[in-house]
Amino acid sequence: MSEHRRKPPQPQGGGRAAARRGQAGSSPGRRAAPRGATGSPSDSYGSESSGSEGEERPYGGRAEARRAAQRGGGSRRRAAEPGRGGRRAAPGAPSGPGRGRGRSAPPAKKRFIDYPRAGKYGAARWVPSWRLITGIFLAFMGGLVTAAGIGYAMVGIPTEQDTALAQNNVFYWSNGKQMASTGGQTNRQLVSNAEIPREMKNAVVSAENASFYEDSGIDPAGIGRALLNMARGGETQGGSTITQQFVKNTYLSQEQTISRKFKELFISIKVNQKLSKDDILAGYLNTAYYGRNSYGIQAAAQAYFGVDAKKLTTSQCAFLAAVLKGPNFYNPDGGVGAGATAAANTERAKERWSWILDRMVEVGRMSAADRAKVGSFPNFKKQNSNLSGQSGYLIDIAKEYVAKKAGLSPEDLEKGGYRIYTTFDKKKVNELAAAVEKTRKGFLEPKKREKDKYVQFGGASVDPKTGAIVALYGGEGYDKGHYSNNANTLGVPVGSTWKPIVLAAAMKYGTYETAPEPLSPLAKYNGNDLLVIKDQNGDPIMGNNGKPFRQKNEGTKAWGMVTLKKAMEQSINSPFAQLGIDVGLRNTQKLANDMGIASNFFDQANIRNVSFSLGTSTPSAIRMADAYGTFANDGNHYEPYSVTKVLKDGELLKGFEAPKEQSAMDANIANNVTDVLENVVQNGTGKKVADIGFPVAGKTGTTDQNKSAWFVGYTRELSTAVTLFRTDPGKGKLLSMNGTGGVPSIHGGDIPAQVWKDYMVEAMKSYGIPEPFPEAEPMGEIINDTPTPTVAPTPTETVEESPSPSPSPSESLTSPSPSPTTTCGDFSWQCDTANGGQNGGADGGVTSSPTPTVTETDNSGGNANGNGGIFGGPSG
Repeated sequence: MSEHRRKPPQPQGGGRAAARRGQAGSSPGRRAAPRGATGSPSDSYGSESSGSEGEERPYGGRAEARRAAQRGGGSRRRAAEPGRGGRRAAPGAPSGPGRGRGRSAPPAKKRFIDYPRAGKYGAARWVPSWRLITGIFLAFMGGLVTAAGIGYAMVGIPTEQDTALAQNNVFYWSNGKQMASTGGQTNRQLVSNAEIPREMKNAVVSAENASFYEDSGIDPAGIGRALLNMARGGETQGGSTITQQFVKNTYLSQEQTISRKFKELFISIKVNQKLSKDDILAGYLNTAYYGRNSYGIQAAAQAYFGVDAKKLTTSQCAFLAAVLKGPNFYNPDGGVGAGATAAANTERAKERWSWILDRMVEVGRMSAADRAKVGSFPNFKKQNSNLSGQSGYLIDIAKEYVAKKAGLSPEDLEKGGYRIYTTFDKKKVNELAAAVEKTRKGFLEPKKREKDKYVQFGGASVDPKTGAIVALYGGEGYDKGHYSNNANTLGVPVGSTWKPIVLAAAMKYGTYETAPEPLSPLAKYNGNDLLVIKDQNGDPIMGNNGKPFRQKNEGTKAWGMVTLKKAMEQSINSPFAQLGIDVGLRNTQKLANDMGIASNFFDQANIRNVSFSLGTSTPSAIRMADAYGTFANDGNHYEPYSVTKVLKDGELLKGFEAPKEQSAMDANIANNVTDVLENVVQNGTGKKVADIGFPVAGKTGTTDQNKSAWFVGYTRELSTAVTLFRTDPGKGKLLSMNGTGGVPSIHGGDIPAQVWKDYMVEAMKSYGIPEPFPEAEPMGEIINDTPTPTVAPTPTETVEESPSPSPSPSESLTSPSPSPTTTCGDFSWQCDTANGGQNGGADGGVTSSPTPTVTETDNSGGNANGNGGIFGGPSG
């Protein structure tokens, strides 16, 4: 063992204690230097023969020495100071300069990455040094450069002939047999760069990528935004260059992933280096999708204008450049989704067409003089469609569902290659269409009666036990020039078919008088015409003229106090107008949400008005059939769906599992509503279907000025809604049906009920013996059971006739979405920006009564229980 590691022997004469006692004595001589005085941590005690003088120091210890050494330089020992003793000398070792300097320990081995940092304590150990940060950054950048080089070397330049050919989308009936095939390679024609008009090139470059001829083919900022948004789980953002769009259209899949975005980056750089700008632009225009199943500029020119691409006018070029932004929202024929109606798309296309022409002047690709010569928005030829009958509407519903669930845009879905299996029952679809056509032919004579023109039928049938849409009627067919889907239309108020939802809310939540107890359907309300409606404080709700608001019924009969069951049977307005206030409008809205009618279907102009309880909202036939299915299914609701599975390249796509059951109300509430609606069919406004031969429950509805009529009914196996309305084809507004069919007015209990009956008689044959409805157990509190004198309205009373200052919901069939990105609901089926309309009365009777807005101050805190007014309802 080396000398400096050998433990020195204890001094003679008593050891350290004796030494200390000797130092304290009077005998002269040299004292050992205090421990540590030499500056060496190994200097435990000085040698007596060192000959150095010093102060006596307190006892320290080896641990203290080690800590001092670490503070002074890690594990390295500090060298002894000159003239001081080093380590203790061995007994008998000579003293002097040769032994006076201690030897240092070997330095610690340095780490390649000093992290956590040596020689630092506490939080400082975890703060990386600038050297470490710089090294990581350089390594990262080096990795990126290497990856970019490898990626650049591996990708090749695509050719539109090999990669830009769309495949078919194939749709199947519920039995697995093919329904239709759409998209594909049938409408693509490549043209040379010389055949593409200069105006078309200028319009596209001006609108989409003004720096196209100068840039490097990529937009780093746009790619960064897209990558960041995808990493966050959001939708991809625009901003790609024309080169990037060309690469995406011709080479890459349409999936929105980070890896695909990187591929797009590398290919775009290489394409920009190898191809001329004119070739890239021609490739883009030859592969882009323009709507009307047209891929490429030549096919689009033929599809919209019936001419070859080289003969397109400047106005037509600007339009096709506008459509490129998104055919689903800019094709004037309309597209998939609630915000893509023909009217909304046409308006958007006109705005973008005008903007593009102005933009061409702004960026120097057209003179102001040439802009002035362009003329008006171009006219189009009639769209050709190989989809006849109901197939176009069925496919639109399925495509919209797939696009939502799979995260695809309608344009991406048009690229094709999907196998889509639907819930649609071919036999029932044909039976519903046959029922409509039977009534249309026997009822309407548009060549003889002006009022019979523009009358529209719509219908939908849903399985209450699954939510599957089994049939729908959307119109006469794409091949007949009718492109809007009447089963999924907006802006048609549902009228008195809304009243069962108000009644169900009263049984679920009670009223401000009965809370926390539910209200019985046998509770009595005043059914008189021109009844003053009161808030929960008992104060009259004021109309727009400053006088108490009076609810109008269809007739003037003085019903007196009637049960809610009787009021539903005869569809009397005044009891349900008051009931809606007593329950709380928000409670009705909440239950409607639970039944699948989202808030965006509500008439926003009248959502706080008395008339809300009478059916001013505008859910589609699909949604109404689905909501009534909740009553048929013991209060349990399924979201409506139209697709069971989707295959892409043989792989099953995720996200198409059947919806799960959700409870909207107790089973006995649903059974009591069913009992009330069975009575409507047997004794009330729905008598037309009373002799159908199996248990049926349903409700009729007609709206203000006879602009729409409904019948919604169900069995345990099937829930079906039928609607009838009349539209102005130019403006999309609802028109009155008074005089249609040669009769003074149309009610839900006649034409819609007849279509419903004819369809259900055939559709129910596939279910064998229909299941009876469950018995309804008595429930809820009965109020106002004591009869009161019937008081007829005074003839001299003034009734407000002026319309509500809010826009009348019945004025517009559909309201254009302010932005094509507006979506709502699970499938974006009905983005209800349309306003619903004042609702009529009995079975939809007609009313001209105003719809006063009820504010929180009208009825909050006005009852002994301190309930929350019409918006909160009973607090319990």
